[in-house]
Amino acid sequence: MSELPQDVEPQVLHTQYVAPREAQTQYVAQEAHPHVQDSYYTNSVTTKTHSTRTHDTHDELDGSEDFGRNLLTAALGEFFGTIFFLWPAFVIAQIANHDETTAGPGSHPGQLIMISLGFGLSVMVAVFIFYRVCGGNLNPAVTLTLILAGAVPLVRGLVMMVAQVLGGMVAAGLVKAMTPGPVLFSNALGGGCSRSRGVFLEAFGTAILCTTVLFLAVEKHRATYMAPFGIGMALLVAHLVCVFYTGAGLNPARSFGPAIAHLSFPNYHWIYWIGPFLGSLIAWGVWKLFKVLHYETCNPGQDSDRE
Repeated sequence: MSELPQDVEPQVLHTQYVAPREAQTQYVAQEAHPHVQDSYYTNSVTTKTHSTRTHDTHDELDGSEDFGRNLLTAALGEFFGTIFFLWPAFVIAQIANHDETTAGPGSHPGQLIMISLGFGLSVMVAVFIFYRVCGGNLNPAVTLTLILAGAVPLVRGLVMMVAQVLGGMVAAGLVKAMTPGPVLFSNALGGGCSRSRGVFLEAFGTAILCTTVLFLAVEKHRATYMAPFGIGMALLVAHLVCVFYTGAGLNPARSFGPAIAHLSFPNYHWIYWIGPFLGSLIAWGVWKLFKVLHYETCNPGQDSDRE
């Protein structure tokens, strides 16, 4: 066998290793954003959510059994989750408004605090239970925000909204059947509040809730596991603001269910749909603004192990 000349090296020695596509992409991403290498923070909406959305889209196109099963699971999770949220909250509101000597529902400070705590704590418990099942939206306005943010696919989001409204109807019907007296947990304007003021009160109250969901639950970080607590506190604060003036709908499923149970729709019932959905748009706009500005670079190291 003949030997190669000493000045000629085997060609195989110059063959370069070609990294898999994923590794190349990850390397390029790290080179483009070196400031996130030492951080626990990961962009869930642009990476994890995108892959989840792509996976759901492929399932839908393929007509696979997984897509149908996951869609059913999400719908059932939102249906039962909304019942678990609104049933105790409605009972607490029914008890708080039982005193007929007051000027109106939620007009006394004690009523205001009791109702606010009832809804805030109830949603916290329900989200803790169903967060791993379906995300625990429990509110069509929250689901709209997540659709706009790309965290929930459109088809799944619409199905979840229907399930939430049905859950609100069932919860209201159960409370009406279980408690004596008239329905006292319906939404109504009070304190001399006009319809236009009511729309914006509902919108800004819902915006607080939806913004909390985006920054605590959608954006993944070390405090994400406490997102249900933050969501509950946000709803509590929004109720403290809105109960006296609008009854604090902040959730079309919460407003529609009692109206069905009470068999009474005020001619301004539309504000409990337009207001919360407007709040969804406000929350998404605020979140999108900070995403465009790459907010994570403004205050880096929030999730770092180093102090």
